[in-house]
Amino acid sequence: MSKKEIKTNVMRLLDQKKAEYKSHSYADTDALSGVEVAKALNENPKRVFKTLVTQGASKNYFVFMVPVEEELDLKKAAKAANEKSIAMIKAKELLPLTGYVHGGCSPVGMKKQFKTFIHYTVEDFDTFYFSAGKIGYQVETTLKELAKIILFELSDITEQ
Repeated sequence: MSKKEIKTNVMRLLDQKKAEYKSHSYADTDALSGVEVAKALNENPKRVFKTLVTQGASKNYFVFMVPVEEELDLKKAAKAANEKSIAMIKAKELLPLTGYVHGGCSPVGMKKQFKTFIHYTVEDFDTFYFSAGKIGYQVETTLKELAKIILFELSDITEQ
């Protein structure tokens, strides 16, 4: 008997929009951090992106995607979002706001679509990885395919 392939809501949304992607599982590992996930997938951590949810001084929410080994620069993020300041939301606020848990947050399929910024280095790669909306699963796609699902801007948003 073959094991049934797991389909997350992110994958279903990508399918609906006929976006091309590959799904990858690391569920059989104990990878927790983004860098561990990249290692489990045998991928360059610069190509694996984490999804971070923030709130601006205006009380609006914003999503930022940065390579897993990088940190979001809150000043640069605020500038990109045209906000006075930006802060990370608390982990307990993530599920009610987005429908995702910490470690399984994806920019695709959130309860509400928030303005999204992706670190510009994503353009260095033909494809990149991000959470498939469930811990243990990632999707790999192109910016062009992601643009079929969500609106985003490329920006310099990491510390350096």
